[in-house]
Amino acid sequence: MAKDWTGRLKEVNFKCGECRKSFSAAPDLIEDDPDTPHHPHRYFGNCPHCEAEHQPQAGWERGLLKAHQTSTGPVTAEGKAASAANLDGHPTSEETRRTRFNAMKHGMEARTATYFPAKPDGYAFCAQCDVGRDWCGAQPACVKQTEIFMLHHAAFDQRNPKVLTSLHADLHSAMMATLQMCLQSVLSEGVLIKQPRVELDREGKSVTLSYVGEDGRKKFIYDFVSNPAFKPIADLVTRMGLSMSDLGMSVRGFEDAEDAGKTMGVLALDGKAKETLDAFGARMLEVTKNAADLIKQSQADLVSDPVYIQHRAQEKSR
Repeated sequence: MAKDWTGRLKEVNFKCGECRKSFSAAPDLIEDDPDTPHHPHRYFGNCPHCEAEHQPQAGWERGLLKAHQTSTGPVTAEGKAASAANLDGHPTSEETRRTRFNAMKHGMEARTATYFPAKPDGYAFCAQCDVGRDWCGAQPACVKQTEIFMLHHAAFDQRNPKVLTSLHADLHSAMMATLQMCLQSVLSEGVLIKQPRVELDREGKSVTLSYVGEDGRKKFIYDFVSNPAFKPIADLVTRMGLSMSDLGMSVRGFEDAEDAGKTMGVLALDGKAKETLDAFGARMLEVTKNAADLIKQSQADLVSDPVYIQHRAQEKSR
């Protein structure tokens, strides 16, 4: 008989939305939730770390309650036999190749701990991390960095760069988003930056240059310089191959594409190639002119050849 999971729980796992830490405690507030018949209750608890009130139940535990209530599995002998038959032929060679590194997890954590030991909220990237702080602190190394370490280790061990496709896709997307933000920041600040001109006086103090205008008001002398962020952005665009020429979006690229379409199927020859073909044609013409003389000379040489004369004599004697 399957266990009934619709009753109230005495102890619940919570995830604090303020400090992002996980904790397990008795719920301080229980609300009825008739929209979820598999477990019609919602739990809230006060965080013992930051004292935030009414923090919700951890999402993974709510999903586990639903799985326990709705997933029963086979109960008859036929159903159990059919479920066991699903394992026939598994694991395949591909599955074995994919899971061969599962046992390396602890070793990878030990190696990663040399560079990234577990320090909840101790790294700059921890602010966006969704891993529970208590669970993270109990690990030997940072979980996220261990995953990256294992992917690279598997890629080099198998000599298969496709393992890193998703990681490189995320990295390239992040760089493109960063480049877009840099461009927006430069455009918002302006192409030219206006700043007062400052020079040193005789005593070595910084003085802002100014003068009195015709209206009697004090006016400053300004220098206009190009935004210094333009050069690194342009270098980044060039290194990433995102220029107009690299993407085939320049005017010359369009003209070349149109010309290629018009001359498709026609052999294009430059000046040097044309001269070579003309010279070859002249040599062939000269050879064909002397072909008749060469044929007559070869026939005469054949008749006077001593080996050929002896061979003909032997043939007649037979």
